[in-house]
Amino acid sequence: MTAIHVWGVFSSRALRVHWTLQELGLTYRTTPIRTRTPEQTAASYRTVNILHKIPTIEIDGVRYTESGAIALELAARFRDQVDLWPDRSHVLEWCFYVAMELDATSLYVIRRHGDLSEIYGEAPTAVSGAHDYWLKQATKAEATLADGRPWLLGEPFSVADIMLGSCLGWASRHGITVPQVLQDYDTRLRARPGRRRGEDANEGRMDTMAGG
Repeated sequence: MTAIHVWGVFSSRALRVHWTLQELGLTYRTTPIRTRTPEQTAASYRTVNILHKIPTIEIDGVRYTESGAIALELAARFRDQVDLWPDRSHVLEWCFYVAMELDATSLYVIRRHGDLSEIYGEAPTAVSGAHDYWLKQATKAEATLADGRPWLLGEPFSVADIMLGSCLGWASRHGITVPQVLQDYDTRLRARPGRRRGEDANEGRMDTMAGG
């Protein structure tokens, strides 16, 4: 049996990992470290992740960081159980698009200079620009889903949907008016049992060693 240990809860990026694990039907240990807490910056966690970031995962003694990379590693490693990577090139394209255009360049700029302005400084122009940039970049996903397909790749659900889905609620919480096509898509995502279990795991409402 594969031994899996996840560090990190209560964040959109940690949700990606918990959601992927739940879609795959895996059990694992969770250490409930939250961002911006003494536990995250403790010396003991620095031995796990030198950057003190969450999430981190350990699979059979090997540690991985960066939520997108973790989700892709899980999808690749356990593909024989549930295929969350049905098209290598397009899954990679969507995952990098989400991580770079919607997350790092948009949502995290808003978080840094909004929620965390006491650390990074207020920058209303940057926040406004990031808001507009998110909407511009979201047109790629909106146009793809406009043909009525259920998921980004069509019929097969993939880790790319997990990546995009993790950003939609995050965007709404920061005052971005998500296009209706993406709202409908988000509703379908939230109806998935794996998503619901992933949220329960991310918010500490389930024993991940026991499974869903």
